[in-house]
This record gives sequence, C-alpha cells and structure tokens, in this order.
Amino acid sequence: MARVQLRFSPIIPTIASFLLAALWGLSVFAGWGLEAFCEGGESASTCSQRLGTVSTVSGLFAALAACCTAAAWLLPWSRRDPRTFARLMGAGVLAWILAEGVLFLGGMLVR
Repeated sequence: MARVQLRFSPIIPTIASFLLAALWGLSVFAGWGLEAFCEGGESASTCSQRLGTVSTVSGLFAALAACCTAAAWLLPWSRRDPRTFARLMGAGVLAWILAEGVLFLGGMLVR
C-alpha cells in the first residue's frame, strides 16, 4: 500500500496561529471580552474581576501556544525536520484553540 504524503506550506499554520493570537489578545487586552460577557445588570467591576481570573487561566494555554509556535520557527532541528515542525505548529494551533475555548466557556460562566 502506498503512503500518501500531504505537503503544506509552513506559512498556513503560522498565519492561523497569528490570527488566533490576535483574537485572543483583543479579547483579553482590548476589552472585547468585557463587551461580550459583562453587559448585564451586574456591576462591571465584579464581572471584570471574574473575567480577569478566566483570562489568567486562558493565558496559560496562550503562553504554551506562543512557546510552541516560537519553538517551531526558532529551533534549528525543528526547521530541518518537517515532521517536528508540523507537530510543534499543530500543538501551538491546538493550544490557541484551547485558550480561546477556555476564554469563551469561562466568559459564559461569568455571565
């Protein structure tokens, strides 16, 4: 049985990682999260404080994602081996998705 190899440009997961990082950063630092999850009858400071806790937990996944993405591009052995590069970039994109998911689910619980 022949083995099928799918080749893709390394720029595709890199752009995906940067877009997810931008979405996460705007949600946490630019107030998108506050606009989305803290518009109720509750006081803004209480909701903001709880959303800050959720953002901190989400930030752990974001830090992991940033490290995986940086490692994929900066480590010489990763750049030379396409499988290692793909694994690191895949882990980075997955960690960004987890960071976004934690932020969204936590924001829904804060509401």
